[in-house]
Amino acid sequence: MARNCSLRSPIILLSSTGEGHDEIDMEFLGNVSGEPYILHTNIYVNGSADKEQQFYLWFDPAADFHNYSLLWNPQQIAIFVDGLPIRVFANNENIGVPYPNEQAMRVFSSIWNGDQWATQGGRVKIDWSYSPFVASYMNFNTDVCEWNGNGSTSQCWATNWWNQNSLNYAQQGQLQWVRSNYLIYDYCKDYARFNYQLPAECSQQPQ
Repeated sequence: MARNCSLRSPIILLSSTGEGHDEIDMEFLGNVSGEPYILHTNIYVNGSADKEQQFYLWFDPAADFHNYSLLWNPQQIAIFVDGLPIRVFANNENIGVPYPNEQAMRVFSSIWNGDQWATQGGRVKIDWSYSPFVASYMNFNTDVCEWNGNGSTSQCWATNWWNQNSLNYAQQGQLQWVRSNYLIYDYCKDYARFNYQLPAECSQQPQ
């Protein structure tokens, strides 16, 4: 993971295709040497992406490999780092909140130029003297329900481990610890951005 740059390095990116695509992001933003890395998460539904949450981590992610994972099912999206949940986005379609459950998604991972916004709001640009930039992965694994046309995934939800309605009690405590100590930006706390009319799901999300 390169320092002194404004590259975005996705750890995991699930995405469909097209203008109205769905997407689940977990990626590192560029940084300046000596500053902590920011883990950026976002969720797109039908092409709309205004659900950012960002975290510092309790370790230097450039020093060693760590386990980053996503759980996506009809009930929730849960994001984990080394087995600890850091974010949950629940399905709140019952109160009119769009949820990504209508489009199949593929897994992507790469590096790309984000210096218009990724480091200190775009003030820090890429230092190309540090190139080539490399992202390395180890022990990559997926456990998925493969989409092969309409109705092809209906049999997946009842019998598989990923069909979890919510975190268990211990995981809820871990989530609260992470969010209390390492959450640095939450769209659900950005009142000015939404003119003090926060999105409906904010009243349902973990604080």
